[in-house]
Amino acid sequence: MRYAIGATALAMLAACGNMSSQDSIAGKLVQAARQTVDSRKADATPAQPRDPNEMAATALRVNKGPLILVGLESQGSTQVMAMTGENAGQRTYMTPNEQALVLRGGMLVGTRGLGHDLSVADSAQSAALIRASRGGQTQRVMRYWTGDGLERPMTLTCTIGAGPRPGVMVESCENGPLTFQNNYMVQGGRITVSRQWIGPNLGYVTIQELRP
Repeated sequence: MRYAIGATALAMLAACGNMSSQDSIAGKLVQAARQTVDSRKADATPAQPRDPNEMAATALRVNKGPLILVGLESQGSTQVMAMTGENAGQRTYMTPNEQALVLRGGMLVGTRGLGHDLSVADSAQSAALIRASRGGQTQRVMRYWTGDGLERPMTLTCTIGAGPRPGVMVESCENGPLTFQNNYMVQGGRITVSRQWIGPNLGYVTIQELRP
């Protein structure tokens, strides 16, 4: 079925981000992430897995609007998000418990209600290259809310190029010792499946378009 997440598609998007800490915004974010992850591991209880195909089929049946299937790797969770608003090409997708991703043309530009949220990401240069399936070097700025209530920016240098398989574009970004790699499946100039880094606390999210 068109909404099923195939093993081949996810394998093409699989990547690992390497992080280490230093006395910088990136380093402080990583250090905070490690403390949070340790705490989550201590308190976590196993959750009953849900079948993504069944979830997608149900969502497509009961909701006629745009839908995405989202997997948060750090939490081991998969859920369907429905579009709840669109403004100037920026779409907000939300779960019933008001956790949300904000996307622009398939690129992640923010999260809400997940904890340690990405306030906003400026990745317009990367998006233009990726959707055109062109390589190049860009900068992206990712802003995070920190414990002191301030929004702190992190600027990264990113290199974009073709992935190991046709239709896959890779965006490799770094800020000092912090590195991560985003992967995008591009079809007809649209990003239909992706694996994108939210931040050091939340790690990677996989996003598949169920209904555009």
